[in-house]
Amino acid sequence: MKITMLGTGHASVTECFNSCFLLDDDGKLFLVDGGGGSTLFGQLKKSGYRWQDIRQIFVTHKHLDHLTGIFWLIRWICQWGSRGVYEGEAFIYGHDEVISILRETSRMLLNEKEYAVIGRNLHLIEVQDGEERSINGRKAVFFDIRSTKAKQFGFCMDLGNGKKLTCCGDEPFEENSRKYAEGSTWLLHEAFCLYSEADIFSPYEKHHSTVKEACETAEWLGVKNLLLYHTEDTNIRNRRKLYTAEGKKYFHGNLLVPDDLECIDLERIQE
Repeated sequence: MKITMLGTGHASVTECFNSCFLLDDDGKLFLVDGGGGSTLFGQLKKSGYRWQDIRQIFVTHKHLDHLTGIFWLIRWICQWGSRGVYEGEAFIYGHDEVISILRETSRMLLNEKEYAVIGRNLHLIEVQDGEERSINGRKAVFFDIRSTKAKQFGFCMDLGNGKKLTCCGDEPFEENSRKYAEGSTWLLHEAFCLYSEADIFSPYEKHHSTVKEACETAEWLGVKNLLLYHTEDTNIRNRRKLYTAEGKKYFHGNLLVPDDLECIDLERIQE
């Protein structure tokens, strides 16, 4: 399995794309969030992927920097579907608020023939807190991260052989997520900025973590590999070096601070 970070930045970045990523499980694709617009398609193309091949999609919450790219994906699926050139089916998962927004906005923006594709080629599926689904043949559990801003879900995926990948969304870790995140082989965790620059970026006012808190959390959860994303972009060229230097003070596992379009081989690194 490989993970390609299509975007690594928070909502207001200009030097990178908003946070979203693609899991490639031997050619079976799972897209998590869509970033802030049609740039999603450019990022996919640069990564060597076709939007037509993505059949499993999960949207964590309704913020525009996660949701807007999904509207473009819906548009193309429905347009192709209405012309009879989209083969097979695609599935978008999300909690009730996300699915309601996607459905109602699609109803308002698409023409009647395009909208009719929803329910035929494209399925909008509401998931509940703690609900298990099969995603490309792997067990995945969706869970409410107890966001203080907008309702948000994360997920935990069984990688086999006692290994798991957990995505905790883009807010600080809450205790209710422990049963999913604890002992994760891979943990994706937001890190808005360096702890040493908290006075500049005010992460706590926005209910976000710094590198320090994210790494401390991963350390006491017994995580093996920690991937930090949803960051600021003011010093993008040195972000990896700076975040790694601060994070290694608090986390002793394998710490990754990927750039946009970076592809990580989970099987190779986790061993």
